Amino acid sequence: MEWHHFEYFKQLAKLENMSETAKILNVSQSALSRAIKNLEKELGVPLFNRIGRKLKLNQYGIDFLHTTNNIVGEMGNI
Repeated sequence: MEWHHFEYFKQLAKLENMSETAKILNVSQSALSRAIKNLEKELGVPLFNRIGRKLKLNQYGIDFLHTTNNIVGEMGNI
């Protein structure tokens, strides 16, 4: 898991749209998609329910978002 995957995940959870998130993060949509798929593979669970073009956090995603926020917050305290 790479540090930037946390930021990718947080932004995608907020915006719920792959292309908008990629644009804001200044990465290609395919790179963002690959990063999220790798993150899900590493965690062993899907994080989003894909509904058309929208990506909504599922329960695993909600739990991981809380964990991610805690990690990012702790890193800010270092």
